[in-house]
Amino acid sequence: MDPIVNLQGRTIVVTGAGQGIGKALVELSLGLGANVVAVDLNGETLGATLAPLPADRVLAVQGNVADPAVADRAVADAVTRFGAVHGLVNNAGIVRPAMIDKMTDQQWSDVIDVHLSGSFYWTRAVGRHMIERAKGGDRTGGAVVNISSDAGRKGSIGQINYAAAKAGMLGMTMTAAREWGRYNIRTNSVCFGVVETPMTEVVRGEKFRDNMLAQIPMGRWSTPDEVVKTICFLLSDGASYITGQHLGVNGGFHISL
Repeated sequence: MDPIVNLQGRTIVVTGAGQGIGKALVELSLGLGANVVAVDLNGETLGATLAPLPADRVLAVQGNVADPAVADRAVADAVTRFGAVHGLVNNAGIVRPAMIDKMTDQQWSDVIDVHLSGSFYWTRAVGRHMIERAKGGDRTGGAVVNISSDAGRKGSIGQINYAAAKAGMLGMTMTAAREWGRYNIRTNSVCFGVVETPMTEVVRGEKFRDNMLAQIPMGRWSTPDEVVKTICFLLSDGASYITGQHLGVNGGFHISL
């Protein structure tokens, strides 16, 4: 029997690949047989992550995900290196917390640029390639997974920029699914609660820890290694009839119909 999750022969683009969820995703994708295009702004962090991995199956891209030229160039380089791109995970993210009345224009735009505009640029670049393949008769299609957040579904005090960007990613997910379904391109989002990464150190700290854990029915944080399994499932043929959906991987932090 074939395994449910198999990425053998696929090429997956992962943004924010240098640490946390992105790092765990690169490692698992390679373990499941994929080639990986690993994208990160921090070249030193990215290099350390990729150093022990098989160089013939990894393409490193250092650059700002909010620069559309970086996205276009990375996709072109990936096609030259591996022949095609089959998956994209829009994972890169930053936080610039502040209450609404104290948030600066720069704090707002920094987060919107990386999370929302950046995800659009990479989705567009990868989508153009996948559509071109489909129009040429290749029906293997592809999959896009947007890393959203429960903050985009319920709000987040002190992070209106982050919550707005993550909510916007949900709309982008649904629109791409409707436009590209005919090309066998699936687009889904994953909404995490609190994952043990550098970005969540503050909410996991002593000041907020007890209150946050009280809102999670499973009573614990998740780990990067735990949550990336769901992402790889959505990239695989195991999810071949799933598109336009928002999957909560959050220990019950947000529960809805």
